Formats: sequence, C-alpha cells, structure tokens
Amino acid sequence: TAVGFGMDPDLQIDIITELDLVNTTVGVTQVSGLHNASKAFLFQDTEREIHAAPHVSEKLIQLFRNKSEFTFLATLQQKASTSGVIVSIRDLEHSYFEVESSGLRDEIRYHYRFNGKSRTEVFPYRLADGQWHKIAVSLSASHLLLHVDCNRIYERIIDPPETNLTPESSLWLGQRNRKHGFFKGVIQDVKVIFIPNGYITQCPNLNRTCPTCSDFLSLVQGIMDLQELLAKMTAKLNYAETRLSQLEDCHCEKTCQVNGLIYRDKDSWVEDDHCRNCTCKSGVVECRRMSCPPLDCPPDSLPVHVESQCCKICKAKCIYGGKVLAEGQRVLTKSCRECRNGVLVKVTETCPPLNCSEKDHVLPENQCCSVCRGHNFCAEGHKCGENSECKNWNTKATCECKNGYLSVQGDSAYCEDIDECAAKMHYCHANTVCVNLPGSYRCDCVTGYVRVDDFSCT
Repeated sequence: TAVGFGMDPDLQIDIITELDLVNTTVGVTQVSGLHNASKAFLFQDTEREIHAAPHVSEKLIQLFRNKSEFTFLATLQQKASTSGVIVSIRDLEHSYFEVESSGLRDEIRYHYRFNGKSRTEVFPYRLADGQWHKIAVSLSASHLLLHVDCNRIYERIIDPPETNLTPESSLWLGQRNRKHGFFKGVIQDVKVIFIPNGYITQCPNLNRTCPTCSDFLSLVQGIMDLQELLAKMTAKLNYAETRLSQLEDCHCEKTCQVNGLIYRDKDSWVEDDHCRNCTCKSGVVECRRMSCPPLDCPPDSLPVHVESQCCKICKAKCIYGGKVLAEGQRVLTKSCRECRNGVLVKVTETCPPLNCSEKDHVLPENQCCSVCRGHNFCAEGHKCGENSECKNWNTKATCECKNGYLSVQGDSAYCEDIDECAAKMHYCHANTVCVNLPGSYRCDCVTGYVRVDDFSCT
C-alpha cells in the first residue's frame, strides 16, 4: 500500500518486524489480529522488556534526524479501563516521542520535548474500551493531527518537537521503560513513516486533496455569513445584558437559600457540621474550611480529632511495646486495651461473630476485633468532607480528595478546590483564557477567535 502511494520504503520503520516479536516469549504472545493472517501480539505480563536492539535504535535515530514530518500508526485493542504506553522513544531520562492511552481518565497523551523541556498534549478520548481501533499521530513542524478509526479527532498547533535524538535513545513498545507504563491488550501494524500526511497509508479513502478555488470561495462566503450573524447576535446579547443589569440595580438582590434558610447578599454564617465559613455572593454560596492554628503538641501527646470540634487538639499518647498510640486507638495484648488520657485501659466489649473462615480474618489498624476480608470500613461512618471520598483498604478506610481538589492543611478528609488557572495546572493554549471551575477549569476563546477544540482557539 505504501509503495502504491509513491512512498520510499526507506522512509518507514515496521516496529513489529524490527523488534522480532515472533521470537519474543516473555510477556508477549502472538494471537489472531484484526485482519486475517496479520501478526498481532497480546501484551499482558508486566515482567517484560520489549525494546529495540542497538542497531534498530541507530536506524531510528538516523530516520528522525532533521525530519519535521512523520506519522506514528498502530492498530490495537486495549483492555477496558487500563492505562499504558503504546510506544515510547526515549533516552534514560526524557521522552522524545511517546503515545500513551489512559483508560482511567479517558485520554490520549502525546509526550515530547521542546527547547530541552518536556511537553504533553492531552486529547480527551476513550481508547481503552476493549474494541479494535486504528490510531494515527501525524506531525508536520508545529501542526499535529490525531486520527482514530480514520476520523480526524483533533487538529492542534503545538511547539515543534525535537527530533534530533541522543545516541542513548531507544524504542520501547507497550511500555515506557523496564518498570512503568505497561500496556495491556493486543497491538499490531505498528509503524513510523516519514512522509507528509502519513495517515493516508492507514486510511487510503480519506480526502487528502487541497480545496479548489470554488471550494475556497464558498468557505470564505460561509465564514462571512457566520461573522455577520455573530455580529447581530452579539449586539442583541449586549442589549439584553444592559437591560438585565438595569433591572438588577433597580430592585433585585440575589439571595442564597440553604437548608430552608434565606441569606441576603454578603451575609456570612458558620456550618458547624462541616466546619466551614460560608458567604452568600450574588446568589452563590462560597464556603471554605475553617483555618486551624498550627498545633505544637508536647512530646508526650499527639494531635487528634475530637467529636464536636473542628480542629485537632493535643491528647496524651500511650506507648506499648515500642508502638505509639494516639487517644482512642486500641491494641490487642492478652486482652483489648484502649489509649485514654495517656493510659491503656482494658476494654470489655465482646467481638461479634464472623461469617467467614479463619484464613479470611483481618485485624484492622488500631482495633482489637477482627473482620472478614473485604470489610466495608466506609460503611461504619468514616467521615469525609463533601469534596473527598472514602476509600476502603484491607485494614482501614481513608479519605481521598476528588479530582481537582487539594487537602486542607494535609488532612484529606477536608479538601478545597484547586485553582488550576492560578497554579498553571491546565492545558489551555494560545488564544484562550483559563477560567477556574469547582474541581475543574475551562478554556474560553479570546475575543475575535473561534474554538478548535476544548483547549485551543484560532
């Protein structure tokens, strides 16, 4: 097919063939692919090292040198909800070209380097769904195209990636290195080709011709019509906003309703159950966790949470057999004992019977009564704030902040929103303005620009 498109065979590298996966046994098994008689390989064992031999790496380095246009192609079936690296070209510390699929966040990530610094482009897309997909990542200087199943998913302007690889660079398939990024699923037809619009070799039916003059004039006329319509709609919106602001200034005041109570604008109150200070601001309730003063406990005590108090207080600690126990924690000696006011006090409670075999008994942290493996500690009333989630472990439950939130003073039971815009933890590109949202953010276009995707405008 490549020769049919006039492509020089010396301008491509067939990764499956070069890695000689047919003779590889550890972690990779040859299986039936998407096409009959095609060589496909199942990646499943994490104890694997699928990387190129030195002569293959040298060939790849020479092909990339001074190239500004290339395309990575692969056909794959990734196990649902898993994450892993499809291909990585890297030296000991840095990735020069890496395609990663995250089934946990439903993202395709492209890692590269620009001016000696690592960069990442994130494309929201669910690739890890257990289905077969074709993926093509095409670079032409600073122009990036992502095709999935022969559909153009994203088109983006990025900083031009570095392509002059170091002599230590190597090619890894299905993993980032010996320890990280293990891909789980089936991969076949993996190639890197060094021609413009290389995705055509994977999807020959895609239209790759430039528009005619007639097509171009029609596009220009359509854009002018849209601009005229946008100008009219903008004028109407400005008029409506002016009238609305006049009405609000005249006799309206936005209030907040919380638990049946109505608060006026700029009113403040305290939520004791969540230990928060809240304020009504133009009809929106803004709450923040109460700030606790730094707690400097003496050597014979530890900071602990006490019922009905928002901030931790110092309580005397107990020491048994070299183990330090805080107030309320228990230890199983000949009998169950609990730390109270610095003294281990005998507990007379009887442990409930367990409906599981003895080999499935688990002793929770700082408790005396065993539970069955898989016990739901969160259901026992483990308290986490509204922006954190309770997570069960083998012997305890912990609170973890939701995505987009950060723990308050190191306590993950209480989390507050991360301002991704102020912290520069966002993917908004040129011609956009980052706007912070609870637990997230969005990229708004600068005036005079139109949207390309969620992160770019032109």
